[in-house]
Amino acid sequence: MSFCFLSCRWLLPTWIFKKDQFDNLEKHTQWGIDVLEKYIKFVKERTEIEINYAKQLRNLSKKYQPKKNSKEEDEYKYSSCQAFLATLNEMNDYAGQHEVVSENMTSQITAELARYVQELKQERKMHFHDGRKAQQHIETCWKQLESSKRRFERDCKEADRAQQYFEKMDADINVTKADVEKARQQAQLRHQMAEESKAEYSSTLQRFNHEQHDHYHTHIPNIFQKIQEMEERRIIRIGESMKTFAEVDRQVIPIIGKCLDEITKAAESIDQKHDSQLVVEAFKSGFEPPGDVDFEDFTQPIKRTVSDSSLSNSKDGKPESRFSGKSKGKLWPFIKKNKLSLKLITLNMQVWNLMEGGGPEDFSNLPPEQRRKKLQQKVDELNRDIQKEMDQRDALTKMKDVYIKNPQMGDAASVDLKLAELAQNLEKLRLEAQKFEGWLAEVEGRLPARTEPARRQSGMYEPQNTLTVNNCAQDRESSPDGSYTEEPSQESEVKVPAAEFDDEFDDEEPLPTIGTCKALYTFEGQNEGTISVSEGETLFIIEEDKGDGWTRIRRNEDEEGYVPTSYVEVYLEKNAKGAMTYI
Repeated sequence: MSFCFLSCRWLLPTWIFKKDQFDNLEKHTQWGIDVLEKYIKFVKERTEIEINYAKQLRNLSKKYQPKKNSKEEDEYKYSSCQAFLATLNEMNDYAGQHEVVSENMTSQITAELARYVQELKQERKMHFHDGRKAQQHIETCWKQLESSKRRFERDCKEADRAQQYFEKMDADINVTKADVEKARQQAQLRHQMAEESKAEYSSTLQRFNHEQHDHYHTHIPNIFQKIQEMEERRIIRIGESMKTFAEVDRQVIPIIGKCLDEITKAAESIDQKHDSQLVVEAFKSGFEPPGDVDFEDFTQPIKRTVSDSSLSNSKDGKPESRFSGKSKGKLWPFIKKNKLSLKLITLNMQVWNLMEGGGPEDFSNLPPEQRRKKLQQKVDELNRDIQKEMDQRDALTKMKDVYIKNPQMGDAASVDLKLAELAQNLEKLRLEAQKFEGWLAEVEGRLPARTEPARRQSGMYEPQNTLTVNNCAQDRESSPDGSYTEEPSQESEVKVPAAEFDDEFDDEEPLPTIGTCKALYTFEGQNEGTISVSEGETLFIIEEDKGDGWTRIRRNEDEEGYVPTSYVEVYLEKNAKGAMTYI
């Protein structure tokens, strides 16, 4: 039912009833505006939720991103961690789409509807102003009609009374002729006034009927039609806004789906075999597995005899050193039989050294594979530093050229000092890189081992920093056993009765000599299993270095032990090409 039909059918009887309908329409249109404002508020709160959700997603993604220059960056070489990092990046893009939803809803719905509401209020105000104006005009016409009608009625009554008075005076014989004439003139005057009031009333009535017809059939229907069109536009607009509300979400669905597809793709790229291989590569030592443990036969009687060398030493009154050759010569075969536990202890100590960052500059205290990786990392780091210095040098060179061409911009001589400093830094970095590249080539077998003097000049080994357990060999059959007890920070000697073990190991054959060595430096063997040597002393090699930095030597039949390989120059008999120097 249109508002126009409503006005024609229900508002025709009286203008008062029409006014009531007009008030109802005014309330209804105000309710429509309130609904529109309520929807605007709803969309605004939705945009706030979207922007807050996007912010929380970004913060969540940032929270779990790996920190730069931290240990976490190394973890992301594994495929599972890389997939997690890809998920974090996709969640960041996912949050961006929620920001897009918020921005589009704000610009396409909230802002547009807010502007439309202001226009709607202005249009509604204008229409109801025209309606009230039309009401006031028809009310004025009605009042004029009523006034003219009352005047006509009054004049008719007065004319009738004047006529009756004249007739009464004319019938009375006692009344003079002058009085009768006066009454007659008065009656005529009243009749004339009544005719004039009648004519005015007739004219006013015709005018009112015309105005009333225009009011109910033209003005009010037009106003109601405009209000109806305004209300219908409001309804259409809120419907379009709801469609936009859904379309804004629909537009980001493909991108969100792509983000989810990328997360799925990252999850499917996880390779457990690859991750396991990375763990193997990261922690493999390069050592060969230990050999089989020898069978210990306790069925044969143990003969205890006192060796002549022990008796002679006692007779001479010389104090038995804690690391005397006799004690070492008898302890090593004993320790040899329980070498596995010491290997584990030694390996743990080397891992501890690696974690603490201690050890020589060339990482010679590490297992071969770990040493190669450390050297490679150091070479890469130095190359990056060299490239950085070269970039700075190129930039300063360009700046100097600009200063030379345009002296007003700066003094070219002021750049020379910085260029000289950069040249010195570059030279130092290049020398350092060459040094580490040489060690890396040596580890990879691309170059022969360096001589000991070159190592000594680089200051790469400090014997005072050598840890107790790391001085023991790890991968040898004759490596020390982990069952002995070391008294820390005490000068008391380890008293090992020679007679207790002489009979037990008299039948064991000593290790064969495989070469000779010359001591380049003096070494004080202060740990169990080591032997002291003097600079320039020549000794026999009974076991070569197997990658842990220690060589087993023998002075005589009773004195043998381990010394750092870097402290001796080794000549192996099996090497047909000549002497080989371990650095």
